[in-house]
Amino acid sequence: MNDDQLAFDFSPALPDWAKSIGVFDLETTGLDLTDARIVTACAVELDEAGEVVGNNVEWLADPVIEIPTQASDVHGVTTEIARRDGRPAAEVVEELLVTLRGFFDRGMPVVAYNAPYDFTILHFEAVRHGLEPLSNPGPIIDPLVIDKFKDRYRKGKRRLENAAEFYQVRLDDAHNATADAIAAGRVAQAIAKRWADELPATAAELHELQIKWSDANDASFEDFMRRQNPDFTITRGWPLKLSN
Repeated sequence: MNDDQLAFDFSPALPDWAKSIGVFDLETTGLDLTDARIVTACAVELDEAGEVVGNNVEWLADPVIEIPTQASDVHGVTTEIARRDGRPAAEVVEELLVTLRGFFDRGMPVVAYNAPYDFTILHFEAVRHGLEPLSNPGPIIDPLVIDKFKDRYRKGKRRLENAAEFYQVRLDDAHNATADAIAAGRVAQAIAKRWADELPATAAELHELQIKWSDANDASFEDFMRRQNPDFTITRGWPLKLSN
């Protein structure tokens, strides 16, 4: 028996649901979930190695409204670029909806880091353009929600770039829709392996748990803020934040 035969991999296996995933990310005009417009978007499939399956598609939309400097400073797309090179927003939104529905129809979980941001903005963009929004989208995997629940006492920020560093996932171009989407998917796969023995076996079960975990996190945040402002409240909901 040689040394190679003595080498074993004792790391947890990747759960079946994480072997083929959709990944989704938006870059937008702002943070208001009801009013922000899509500027760039990515929705692609990753295999169990975290590699893109098929073509790597990124959309650039003309949101019609001015892109605030604060937003363009983050993602690099100015109003001039969007108007010159972007496609009509309604077309981009429609193609995104078709792509995501295709993932869900196949039973494929879709990863989105801080999912309510991306899915809520997409919902209101669909309504704005007279398109049918996604109805009860799922299963969705939100690495931010899972990471906060499973490793709640870890210090530091929980932005995607922080999670990528912690889980040793490469992220070279933060706030580029494609780079963020792919990194989020790989972080989700790393989390799935790390907590394999403590997470449910199916994406559908995990989706339901994230609803509870997100609500608990929102409630905790409200309690903290109400120490200074008794009337403080936030819009709750996962993976969509549609009402108070």
